[in-house]
Amino acid sequence: MREYILSLLAAAAVTYLLTPLARELALKWRVVAPVRDRDVHATPTPLLGGLAMVGGLLAGLILASKLPMMSAVFEGGRTPIALLSGVAIIVALGIIDDKWGLDAPTKLAGQVLAAGVMAFQGIAIIWLPIGGTFVLDPLTSVLFTVLIVVISINAINFVDGLDGLAAGIVMVAAGAFFGYAYLLSVESGLERATLATLVSVLLVGITAGFLPHNYAPARIFMGDTGSMLLGLLLAAATITLSGQVDPSALSTGALLPTLLPILLPIAVMAIPLIDLFTAVIRRTKARRNPFAPDKQHLHHRLLEMGHSHRRAVLLMYAWTGLVAGAAVAVAFVPWPYAFAGFAVGLAALIWLVRRPGKSASQNVSEQGATVRRIS
Repeated sequence: MREYILSLLAAAAVTYLLTPLARELALKWRVVAPVRDRDVHATPTPLLGGLAMVGGLLAGLILASKLPMMSAVFEGGRTPIALLSGVAIIVALGIIDDKWGLDAPTKLAGQVLAAGVMAFQGIAIIWLPIGGTFVLDPLTSVLFTVLIVVISINAINFVDGLDGLAAGIVMVAAGAFFGYAYLLSVESGLERATLATLVSVLLVGITAGFLPHNYAPARIFMGDTGSMLLGLLLAAATITLSGQVDPSALSTGALLPTLLPILLPIAVMAIPLIDLFTAVIRRTKARRNPFAPDKQHLHHRLLEMGHSHRRAVLLMYAWTGLVAGAAVAVAFVPWPYAFAGFAVGLAALIWLVRRPGKSASQNVSEQGATVRRIS
C-alpha cells in the first residue's frame, strides 16, 4: 500500500504543478473555450488541462517503475506499452480537437484507433461470464474491448459539463475501483502489484491534483484532451483487472461469483453511463445527431431544479460514490448489510436532491463567473 500512496502523491503533485503551465500554454496557443448559447455562464476559459494530467500520469508511472514491488508491473509484459500507446493517440486527438475542433466521425475514428492499439497489444477483455466462463476468440476480444473503451471515453466526455464535475466523478470512481482491486488481491491471494490497481490509483492522483484548478470557479478546463484521457484510463484499469482475474477464484468466501468483475466497472461508471445513454436516446428520438450537444444532461437538470453550481457537482459526486461504494461493499460483505447501507444513502440523496434551497433564477444568476463546454 505504501508504494501505491507514493505513486498517487507523485501523480497529484506533478499534475497540480503542471496545470498552471498548461493554462499559460493554452492562452499562448489560443486554445480557449468560447462562450456559446449552450454553456451555463460567461467567461472564455483556457483548455488543455489534460496535458497536466498526462504529465502526472507519466510521473506516477516512472516512480512506480523504480519502486521494489511496483516494478513487477513493468517486467515481462506488453500492457504498460499498450497503455502508453493508447494514451499517446488519445491525447494527440484531444489536442487537435481542443485547438481546431473535430467532427464526431473523426473523433470516433481516433477513439477506435486508440482502443484498437491497446487491445491488439494485450489490454483486452478475454472472457465473459456466459454459461460459466466463456473465453472470447481474439477478434471478438478486440472488437468488444474497443466498444467498451469507446463507451467509457464518451461517457466521461459527456459528463464533463460543470467545473470540477468530470475530474471529481472519475476520482471517486477510480478510488472505489482501486479499493476493490486491492482488497480482491488481499482476499484471494492474487498479485497485488497489477496495472489495474496502479492505473486506478494514478487516476485518483491526477484528478486530485487537477481539481484545485478546475473546481468552481474554474481557471482551466481539461478539454477533450483530459476527458478522453480519463475515460481511456478508467476503461484500461477495469479491462486489465478482468483479464487478470481467475474467474474460479471468485466463487468462494464473501466474494460474488464471476459476474462481478464485469458488473463492477458498470457500477463504477454508472452515472456517466446513464448520462451518455439517456443523451443518445433523447437526441435520437428528436432526430438529431446522438453526439450533438444540448443542455439536458443530469447536471443541467440539477441546475434547473435550483441547485447551485457547486451543490450540483457535489451531488453528482455523491451519486457516483453511493453506487460504486455499494458495488464494492457487495463484493466483500454480506449483501443485506451492503443493501441496507445503499438504501440509507439513497434516501438521503433523494432528500438532498429535492431540497435545492434556492430558486432556479437565483442559481442562474450565480453562474455568471464560469463557463463550461457542454459535450
